[in-house]
Amino acid sequence: MWFRQDLRLRDNPALHAAAAGGKVLPVYVLDDGNAGAWKMGGASRWWLHHSLARLNESLNGRLWVLRGDAEQELARLCGSLPVRRIVWNRCYEPWRRERDRRITDALRRVGIEVDSFNGSLLLEPWQSGKADNSPYGVFTPFYRNLVSSARLEKPSTRPSDLDIADCSQPTDRVDLLELKPPIPWDAGLEQRWTPGEEAAHRQLRKFLERDADNYHERRDLPAEEAVSSLSPHLHFGEISPRQIWWDTHAADAGDGGNSFIRQLCWREFCHHFLHHHPDFADTNWKSEFDQFPWRDDPESLRCWQQGVTGVPLVDAGMRELWATGTMHNRSRMVTASFLTKNLLIHWRHGAEWFWDCLVDADLANNSFGWQWVAGSGADAAPYFRIFNPVLQSRKFDPAGEYLRHWLPELSRLPNRHIHAPWEAGEAVLRKAGVRLDENYLRPIIDLRASRERALAAWNAMRQGRP
Repeated sequence: MWFRQDLRLRDNPALHAAAAGGKVLPVYVLDDGNAGAWKMGGASRWWLHHSLARLNESLNGRLWVLRGDAEQELARLCGSLPVRRIVWNRCYEPWRRERDRRITDALRRVGIEVDSFNGSLLLEPWQSGKADNSPYGVFTPFYRNLVSSARLEKPSTRPSDLDIADCSQPTDRVDLLELKPPIPWDAGLEQRWTPGEEAAHRQLRKFLERDADNYHERRDLPAEEAVSSLSPHLHFGEISPRQIWWDTHAADAGDGGNSFIRQLCWREFCHHFLHHHPDFADTNWKSEFDQFPWRDDPESLRCWQQGVTGVPLVDAGMRELWATGTMHNRSRMVTASFLTKNLLIHWRHGAEWFWDCLVDADLANNSFGWQWVAGSGADAAPYFRIFNPVLQSRKFDPAGEYLRHWLPELSRLPNRHIHAPWEAGEAVLRKAGVRLDENYLRPIIDLRASRERALAAWNAMRQGRP
């Protein structure tokens, strides 16, 4: 059983198939060489370390851990042990699909049976097309078709007949993968997250019992813990989307549950889209954006990355990302809009930074989200939709709780002024202990002027004169 992005025992179709066939050797291969530019980032590697440790515990310490080119490592393993069959759950990133084809052909040539299964999506990408079998390019009809037509089997439990092969490896094999950071920057991740299958199921139960009923009303409020926090568990396959689908429907959470299912379907849509358009992660979906006049501005990019732009909601979101490996979705949209529109910096720079910093870094979701905000993607927000970070902050964090948590230097400012400190008078700033350009920057760019510049650039692109 080759584990990949399915680090769980429950509702794991490949593991059930392996268990039904006899004695099972569970294997994980850390294969960095095939990912190209999308080699796993630091925060994801931290999560993977702890998730593999939990999986190894659930397998009584008998997870076989390898590192290197997966094709070579699996061939070597099959040559040294009496392996007759390999099973896995499918992945949908383009390099993994190509690698899996090579591995399947090579193993079958030497007489080893290979089978793969769907353990990561509600439906396979080739099962959800339009009436003419073409893939959907717009989310709403995709969503309506999915919820009206999907007939999902009930999620399965851990295989009762799982007979794990007794092969010995050093007990510290997961540590030898060197996934944890050499410099201990991960304290915030340790406080925020508990990776592993059991933690994923606890988190789902907690969300359904406490927050699901009001999810549709509170999911946009970054100061509240009203979201599911399941995305990294889903990405690493510690819980299946089918499990979430069934448990959410069983909870009968009304409009909140329906809104949450819609987000699960958005994840599905992104994965299906990447399957049908494998170059989407690296290229503009709308080719006219190839002529867009993006700016080369390393200093502004650095300020954005470090959360020192002088715009509170942007800075709070970027500091949350660095400290915890995640960012509230409302903040994600605002910070992405600020980078691509106010700063006119290419969305790929944002996607690469998120890829390194997110514990839920997922190629399909990350790429689709960035192109959605930038206006260059499928079913994207129109380019002229430029989020005003001050108005967004006042609307979704009116008391400034989120800002005060991540920007303690502004914590004493009144609610009225915390969203835009540069608009406060000197007396207000002095009383709150805020010294602009000393302990908090003025905005690195004028929000109104940069909005007009972005619209001018967009119009120039549309008229063919970038």
